[in-house]
Amino acid sequence: MSVRAFIGLGSNLDAPAARLAQALEDLELLPDSKFIAASPLYANPPFGPVAQDEFVNAVAMIDTTLKPHALLRELRRIETSHGRVRDGTRWGPRTLDLDILVYGTLELDEPDLHIPHRGLTDRNFVLYPLADLAPDLVLPRYGALGTLLARCSSEGLRRL
Repeated sequence: MSVRAFIGLGSNLDAPAARLAQALEDLELLPDSKFIAASPLYANPPFGPVAQDEFVNAVAMIDTTLKPHALLRELRRIETSHGRVRDGTRWGPRTLDLDILVYGTLELDEPDLHIPHRGLTDRNFVLYPLADLAPDLVLPRYGALGTLLARCSSEGLRRL
């Protein structure tokens, strides 16, 4: 049985907009999955304490029969193919970041995987592109996307 999932994409190194375009093509090739749509790209200031260039972000919508951990493995494989190195730095610069934001109605809290994604409700660079794809979405644990969006400023966010 297929599950609707939303994947967050982000990059701020090595031509981020072009990198996200290639990553979206990679998502179209995910096994046991069907790519449905992608949001527009958004530019935004970096999140977190590390000084770095602005990010480009987007959200992709897929239907998949991959289980959450299998999907995570596929996303990490794509990140690695784009030169992503996981060195333990949180919120630092990266060639590509792919996150499972929502996976159907699943709520999961494990050391390596949190669904819905932690921090999702406070990040305009996630909520606005998510709303472009599914404005009526109800997020497990958090409620209606429209309600979350109404509490989240678009300050610093530029649609490309």
